[in-house]
Amino acid sequence: MTQSSLLPKAAIFGLSGLTLTEVERAFFASQRPVGYILFARNVERSDQVKALVDDLRSLTPGHNPVVLIDQEGGRVQRLKSPFWRAAPPGVEFGKLYSKDPTEAAQALRMNMRLIGKELVDLGIDVDCAPLLDVPVAGAHDVIGDRAYSTDPDVVAVLAPIAAEGLIDSGVVPVIKHIPGHGRATSDSHKVLPVVDADLATLRATDFKPYQAWARLMPRPFAFAMTAHVVYTAIDAHLPATQSKRMFDEFIRGELAFDGLVMSDDLSMAALTGPYDERAAKSLDAGCDVVLHCNGNMAEMEAVARGTGPLGSRGLKALRDSEAVRLNPRRPLTVDQVAGVAAHVLSQIQNG
Repeated sequence: MTQSSLLPKAAIFGLSGLTLTEVERAFFASQRPVGYILFARNVERSDQVKALVDDLRSLTPGHNPVVLIDQEGGRVQRLKSPFWRAAPPGVEFGKLYSKDPTEAAQALRMNMRLIGKELVDLGIDVDCAPLLDVPVAGAHDVIGDRAYSTDPDVVAVLAPIAAEGLIDSGVVPVIKHIPGHGRATSDSHKVLPVVDADLATLRATDFKPYQAWARLMPRPFAFAMTAHVVYTAIDAHLPATQSKRMFDEFIRGELAFDGLVMSDDLSMAALTGPYDERAAKSLDAGCDVVLHCNGNMAEMEAVARGTGPLGSRGLKALRDSEAVRLNPRRPLTVDQVAGVAAHVLSQIQNG
């Protein structure tokens, strides 16, 4: 076995159901992906999720894959009641911030600590949150109330607080959708959005939370996820996920994000072409990892063909993430959870 074959594949895969099929088990064991992402189709009860996560991690001796989920709060929650808490959407914390910034910061951090504890209890160690997107008038509501605010300065304040709350519990945050999805007038799950705003406008709104993130000292440890959006002021032909200019001049350049960047889901309709090409184009542009979510085996096999081993920057980020995943800073105890949850709800309702 060569050294490169021992490295994790630069991909994160979804899976089809509540348990692994034998085909999935063999495929994942052979591919050794960076990690896996869970959706509502993969979760039923806590004991089932824990068993599934343990099963995934047992497939690759010597490699501890990350396990991701989208647990933002509001309408994007894969873990739902009655077994898990219904968390507020991001916009509620933005509303509270306009009345009482201190209360909003406290409530948001506690909310994300609670989400983090729920995930850690299941063995999930990466959350695809928080959003740094800034919705604008006339944009599609695919972002909408998931965002903290329409004010980029408020988003710039609240997003790092949310990230710190996840880190408190031992969960790695994924900031998204770099360099910004809030201006898109269509849903990238269904079609490729095209944003025609000039560069000055993008810098003053969409990019601003990322600029602020880069200036934080110290800044929260995080991965990032791209936007499947064309920004004509930068690259009129390619979405950010597959644009080398976007990566070189903006994501890695002006926005100075130097951590692991994953693509948004390759199976979204915003992207076209064979799946091996979707993967290769995203990695060639600058993504460290590609994400494929729908659990379709034929598509995953094609993604794997277009994907090589994780590169040095991704490997470093994965190693660095262990400081978060293996050493929670301020984990909540079982006895604290009910009181903290009640306090967050009270702050939102009375804010």
